[in-house]
Amino acid sequence: MEKKQYQFEDFLLDVHPAYQPFVTQTHQTLLQDGYQIKIDRAKSGFLVSYFDKKTKRSLANFVFRKSGLVARIYGEHVNSYLDFMETLPDAMARAIDKATVCKRFLNPAACNSRCPMGYDFPLKGKQQQKCRYSGFMFPVDNQSVPFIEAFLVREVQERAQA
Repeated sequence: MEKKQYQFEDFLLDVHPAYQPFVTQTHQTLLQDGYQIKIDRAKSGFLVSYFDKKTKRSLANFVFRKSGLVARIYGEHVNSYLDFMETLPDAMARAIDKATVCKRFLNPAACNSRCPMGYDFPLKGKQQQKCRYSGFMFPVDNQSVPFIEAFLVREVQERAQA
């Protein structure tokens, strides 16, 4: 049986209408910046991944959870824009603080050896050591949308300079 090829429009139909312009603009911007897209279907809905074609490194995902649409950002260069991180709203800072601690920081043998490790950075006066897969997962809502956009812009800029 052949795996169904999903299109961005299939995913967009499941996105709340209030957030479709944000998701569409993000999609267009990332494609213009040279990122590739991969769309899969999971139990909870679509998983849309944006990655660098050359390095195969993920930049961001949109994924559905019971609570709705969530944006996951792979902020590999977070330490280059700490000034921005300090401007995150309390809800987003709490989401980071609640995220899983990177096991490899605690014990390098505790996680898969191929895991690229998480993020180690200060946020609002507290040192964070977060797993790269859960460290920057934010519900897409009215408060988070401009910060998710800005976060992605910062990360894309830093990756382009690296």
